[in-house]
Amino acid sequence: MIYKTRAYKAFTICNTIFMVLLIFVMAYPYVNVMAKAFNDPTDTMYGGITLYPRVPTLANFRALLSDKLLIQSAFVTIQRVVVGTVLSVFIQFLSGYALAQRELVGRKTILIFFMIPNYIGGGMIPTYLLFKTLGLLNNFWVYILPGMFSFFNMIMIRTYINPRPDSLNESARLDGANHFHIFVRLTIPLSIPILATVTLWRAVDHWNDWTTTLLYVTRPSLYTLQYVLMQVIQQADRIKAMIRSAIEEGLDLSNQDIATTPEALRAAQVVFTTLPIILLYPFLQKYFIKGIMLGAIKE
Repeated sequence: MIYKTRAYKAFTICNTIFMVLLIFVMAYPYVNVMAKAFNDPTDTMYGGITLYPRVPTLANFRALLSDKLLIQSAFVTIQRVVVGTVLSVFIQFLSGYALAQRELVGRKTILIFFMIPNYIGGGMIPTYLLFKTLGLLNNFWVYILPGMFSFFNMIMIRTYINPRPDSLNESARLDGANHFHIFVRLTIPLSIPILATVTLWRAVDHWNDWTTTLLYVTRPSLYTLQYVLMQVIQQADRIKAMIRSAIEEGLDLSNQDIATTPEALRAAQVVFTTLPIILLYPFLQKYFIKGIMLGAIKE
């Protein structure tokens, strides 16, 4: 039914204007950062960069990628994201599926057992000692094993599976299907939206994490991208402090060949670290808006 009343038209116009303004407010900071990342670093120091680079250049990214350690850390991060996300989603989905079965003995006890660690934790020092005892220090699996299970994600998956009618499983069992066939051929296809959501969450968590490297890794060959870029930013702050000190001492830097500046380096770092997730999100977004039980039998 199409509404053509004046009130509805006014609401549509106001709503459109509001959404356009909201999109602009949300997108402008990132577009501005991209403009600075692709702009000449010396020209950026003069200010006035808004939505597009005034003097386009790739110098900032060349400076960012000039370190071989950065390239190596990018491969480590990609491996961590792929392995960690696949194993995490696999374990959490299996757990959610098992705890969604009404015939599971001790289901409530298991849920309480999983819930307790969410309220009681040992803290940083006991965790460090535990990882040391398990041999996870300076080990790639320190990125994977501790975060493989998430109670919150498991509950989300279990809640998603729970509303499915019993007649759906019963009809599959009458056709000779066991739990494995029901899980692979029935549960997984109906759970694509929640799987896509949890996959995106875990991938973003693995991609953005740098504190694990800070606390438990000292071997450069295992540094992650975020940790290396954090060090780059710290070095940029030191460079900025050196430039400020030189200016205060009266040193003329107008003829110096400065490859990049801290502000331009920060902008390139933001684009470099967020662009992969931004490119991944549109491929998973379509699953967020689908119905909970597409094609399932309703009672």
